[in-house]
Amino acid sequence: MSLTPVSAAADTLRRQDPELAGVLLGERERQASTLQLIAAENFASPAVLAALGSTLANKYAEGYPGARHHGGCEIVDVAERLAVERAKTLFAAEHANVQAHSGSSAVLAAYAALLRPGDTVLALGLSCGGHLTHGSPANFSGRWFDFVPYGVDAETGRIDHEQVRTLARVHRPKAIVCGSIAYPRHIDYAFFREVADEAGAYLIADAAHPIGLVAGGAAPSPVPYADVVCATTHKVLRGPRGGMLLCGGELAERVDRAVFPFTQGGAQMHTIAAKAVAFGEASTPAFAVYAHQVVANARVLAAGLAAEGLAVTTGGTDTHLITADPAPLGLDGRTARGRLAAAGLVLDCCALPHADARGLRLGTAALTTQGMAEGEMGRLAKVMAGVLRDEVELKRAREEVRELAGAFPPYRD
Repeated sequence: MSLTPVSAAADTLRRQDPELAGVLLGERERQASTLQLIAAENFASPAVLAALGSTLANKYAEGYPGARHHGGCEIVDVAERLAVERAKTLFAAEHANVQAHSGSSAVLAAYAALLRPGDTVLALGLSCGGHLTHGSPANFSGRWFDFVPYGVDAETGRIDHEQVRTLARVHRPKAIVCGSIAYPRHIDYAFFREVADEAGAYLIADAAHPIGLVAGGAAPSPVPYADVVCATTHKVLRGPRGGMLLCGGELAERVDRAVFPFTQGGAQMHTIAAKAVAFGEASTPAFAVYAHQVVANARVLAAGLAAEGLAVTTGGTDTHLITADPAPLGLDGRTARGRLAAAGLVLDCCALPHADARGLRLGTAALTTQGMAEGEMGRLAKVMAGVLRDEVELKRAREEVRELAGAFPPYRD
C-alpha cells in the first residue's frame, strides 16, 4: 500500500520556521531511507495525518459529547461520537472511550475504574514481556498496587497457564491483566476469563499490540471476555498515537469518569478525529487483507531468522511481533541492534525470559504498510543475519536496505 503525505502544512512551516521544517524533513528522509521494524510503529494514512493537523487542535473540550465544560463544542462532539460509534462497531463492544492520550493512560484509567491503591493484581512479569504499567516499580502501577507476576514456560516460552491458575488461587487478586509488549503468540482470553471468575477478579486485557490484528480479523478478540480492554490506536491499527478503552455497558460510566475527570483533562480533539478516520479505514476489506498479510510476513521473517541461526522465542509467532536472541551468532541484543541500525534496519531490544541478556524485538506492521510481502521478508532475514555475522557485510546491507526502501516508499509524492 502506497501513501501520499499531506504537504501544505509542511510548505507553510518551511517558509515560517525553516529550522524546525528541517527537522521534520530530516525525519521524513530517515523514515524513507531506512526500514522500520519497531513492533509498535507504523505509517498513518494521509487522511489520519490531515485530521491530526486540522483546526480541531484549537478546541478545548473537557468532558464528553453533550456534556462539555466549554462552549462551542457542537462540531467536535460530532467527531467524538463518530469515533466512539466506529470503535464500538469495529470491535463489537458495548462502550468505547476514545479520549485516552496513550496506551499507558488507558491502562491507568482501567486501574482507576476497577481498583484502589494497595489492591493485588496478577500480570505477566516484565522479564517475560509485561509492560511498565504491569507492575514496574518505576511506574505508577508498581507504586500503587501489589503486583504478582506470572511467567512463561522455560522450554516453550509460552505463558504458563498452570502457574497463572495457581497464583490466582493463592493471592485472590482484585484484577488479572493479560497482555504483553513482547509475547508473539495469541493470548487465550477464554482461559484468563475462567481463572478470573474463579478468583472473583476483574479481567483487564492490555491489547495495545494485537488490537489492529483484531480489527482485521487476524487475531482473536478480547472484547467478549475482558471486563475492560485497553489498547492503542497506532501500531498495527495504523491510526494516530493514542489510546482507547472498550468495556460493557455496566462499566461505561466508571471507565469514562476514570479517564475524565480522574486521570485526564481536556480531550485532544484533533487526535480523536484522527482515531475516527483510522477506525473507518480499519473497517474496510482492504484492511483485513493488510492485517492477514502482516501476520504472514511476520511468520516468514521469524522462520527466516531461525533458519539463519537466531533463537526465535516460542519457535515463531502468531502476530506481527517477533522476539529473538542473537546469542547463537555471538552477539548480545544491544550490540546486534546497533549493528542493524547502522545498516538502516531500525528495531528494539527486549528482555528475554529466563535469561540475563537482552534480545531483539521486531515487527512487520510498517513494512507491510509499505507493500512488502513474503519475498521481501525472506530477503530481509538474510540481510539481517549477514550483518550480525560479519560487520564487513555492513556496506552491502546498507545498500540493499536503501534499495528496498526506495522500491517500497511509505509515502509517494
